[in-house]
Amino acid sequence: MRNKPEPKIEHPQDGIVRVTSAAICGSDLHLLHGLIPDTRIGFTFGHEFTGIVEEVGPGAVGVKKGDRVMLPFQIFCGGCYFCSRGLTSCCDSTNPATDAATGIYGFSHTMGGYDGGQAEYVRVPFIGVDAEKIPDDVEDLDALPITDAYTTGYQAAEMCDLRGGETVLVLGCGPVGLFAMWSAWAMGAGRVIAVDLEEYRLEFARNWLGVETLNFKELDLVTTVKGMTEGRGADATIDAVGCEAAGSPVHRALGVYAKLEAGSPQAINFAIHATRKGGVISLIGGYGPPFNGVDIGTYMNKAQTMRTGQASVKRYMPHLLEHVRAGRIKPSKVFTHRLPLEEAPSAYHTFARKKDGCIKVALFPNGTLH
Repeated sequence: MRNKPEPKIEHPQDGIVRVTSAAICGSDLHLLHGLIPDTRIGFTFGHEFTGIVEEVGPGAVGVKKGDRVMLPFQIFCGGCYFCSRGLTSCCDSTNPATDAATGIYGFSHTMGGYDGGQAEYVRVPFIGVDAEKIPDDVEDLDALPITDAYTTGYQAAEMCDLRGGETVLVLGCGPVGLFAMWSAWAMGAGRVIAVDLEEYRLEFARNWLGVETLNFKELDLVTTVKGMTEGRGADATIDAVGCEAAGSPVHRALGVYAKLEAGSPQAINFAIHATRKGGVISLIGGYGPPFNGVDIGTYMNKAQTMRTGQASVKRYMPHLLEHVRAGRIKPSKVFTHRLPLEEAPSAYHTFARKKDGCIKVALFPNGTLH
């Protein structure tokens, strides 16, 4: 933790938000562990946060001081080719130095160099376009996952193109994987199978979402999934793990420790081999650029479809708020740990090392501990 100057309005469409809650995301660990390029000393992490609007620039329309808001993890302009088509995760205006992605709060200079929300105050570019007002009947911690984890899981399930009755395999029982499981059920899946190597996370998934579970430390995952699906494999598989996947000592050594790959590709390879021919792979886990040891030959020969992308959060926010307000889901259930911002360093270690039954951490600056 360190003190930094308070952010200022730098552009007419900027706003300043006083943070009331922030979360640690699994992809923050990729930064912490050096798997995302150009993460500089002194950079503020955090791309999931809610807060109160403190100030708006003269060009900001649609929000005002005192509004309670949540912010999508991407920063987007709302008017470019991609934003006008709902692909806010591909905005052309907020990270022009790279073709990789839009600007993202607290996610290295590769993603625009914008300071993040694990702080007391945040500069919010394009606040009138990006911010979503939180209804009075929705608590901060039920809104907070909509800024990323819930929405990412929802898009992951949507990308499976479910028609009803399919078997969906979800790799990873972290928050994104859990929300992907809920969303797969909501979209008509007939069977959801969750995979992890931590028994407490598998238990959480079973108890909350009623899924079948597999611990890949204890079995051959691909053989087991095929045995559960008449020899074919899952109809659709969601990779909710990303570049720190376990399961292959060689790939983990090359990608996570030696940095000779863009992280471990093991989750993608599990997905390719455990998904049936002609099936769908939904790749929502985070990977660093640019290269990876993916079994692309098997993928091609199995005639599979892979859909990818950062979630375009803004377009889903109203719909997911409806689910919350109707009582169909309580997203705050994923927050097993709630701590003041000052305890963020120890919270990162608890989360990264999967200690103390940690699923997800909420941080509270400004004395707002819930």
